[in-house]
Amino acid sequence: MSLFERDTEIYRNRDALREDYQPEQLVGRDDEIQMYQAALQPVINGEQPNNVFLYGKTGVGKTAATRYLLSHLEEDAAKYDDIDLQLTFLNCDGLTSSYQIATRLVNELRDETNQISTTGYPRATVYGMLWDELEKLGGTNLIVLDEVDHVEDDSILYQLPRARANNNLSAAKIGIIGISNDFSFRDDLSPKVKSSLCEQEIHFPAYDAGDLQKILEQRADVAFHDDVLDDAVIPLCSAYGAKDAGDARQSIDLLMKAGDLAREEAETTAVAERHVEAGRHDLERGRIEEGISGLTQHGHLVLYSLLTLHLQNETPIRSRDVRPRYTNFAQRAGRDPLVPRRMRDHLSELAMLGLVSVTERNEGRRGGTYREYTLDMDIELILSALDEVLDDVGIHESIQGHLIGDERTTDENTSLAEFQ
Repeated sequence: MSLFERDTEIYRNRDALREDYQPEQLVGRDDEIQMYQAALQPVINGEQPNNVFLYGKTGVGKTAATRYLLSHLEEDAAKYDDIDLQLTFLNCDGLTSSYQIATRLVNELRDETNQISTTGYPRATVYGMLWDELEKLGGTNLIVLDEVDHVEDDSILYQLPRARANNNLSAAKIGIIGISNDFSFRDDLSPKVKSSLCEQEIHFPAYDAGDLQKILEQRADVAFHDDVLDDAVIPLCSAYGAKDAGDARQSIDLLMKAGDLAREEAETTAVAERHVEAGRHDLERGRIEEGISGLTQHGHLVLYSLLTLHLQNETPIRSRDVRPRYTNFAQRAGRDPLVPRRMRDHLSELAMLGLVSVTERNEGRRGGTYREYTLDMDIELILSALDEVLDDVGIHESIQGHLIGDERTTDENTSLAEFQ
């Protein structure tokens, strides 16, 4: 008997559940696709491209819609002799400065034998190289900056959309597509950048359970053999995805994890509800641990503050009302509290990681627009990843019931029972 044998019971094409799979049709995004298509239409007309800004939470279809439409745009543009379309995709995760983005773009546009160093040049020199490479290409150039909210200065976001207006380009037409998971990123842009980058704005709202079920059914038809999934599997994965901020990626990952667990079991020929429940627990633990491990100490302090407020039924809560708790915890940990804006940045990061849910409120002229935050994750899993901050700050009374048997709950030096 062979040590490795092909699966013939569960999966027909497991790759259909992977992140890089591109379905023939996008489900649940008809309105957004229509607006996006209209924003890209000037390319086919031979006109200067629009700059488009997409925003919405992780897993709501922004990048998938971009790849779907640009693949069709590239195919359709090839039918016209007077359109020379170039597409450049750049994920900004790990890139925090305009300089880093500019050097990466230069190297994306150059041959591999003519790359430049990512350090050592004045920024103006790198911009000059970028304009030269774009002019050599000529035609229409669409540059996609995915996860653009990682960039901490907005120089490149001003320079790229205005390159022709500033006489840096003449032969090349350039359009920017910025994609952000962070709702507050747009608000923090300077007015001159906002007016250029955000010519066309498209908001991708969270998927509801019905949309997620259609997406999963579409993927399952390709991924699994017939009659492998129990009737409850897709509705359950969809319900969990809707609860987890309407994230399609999480729903698809959960379906794949359930399939993997079923495949690992001897004599199992169907994916059942119990596989979904077990898969959800495994994925959630991994996601929480990975997300929290990458936070700074102040990120841990903000999360701990929100957790205790949540357990005291104080959520949803505004950032200004989180601040007193955060300030107290920071002082107890021997750290200087961050200014309000930087603390809000940490709340936004928690939301982007899926650890925190955020809702925008609009109270009109009197109340204005603001955000409210709440926790929607397993308490024990979060606490297990916050061990270090619990040692630094102490055990708040609200979490004592979740730490049964932990000796720190009886240690007077770590108790926060006196803090309200």
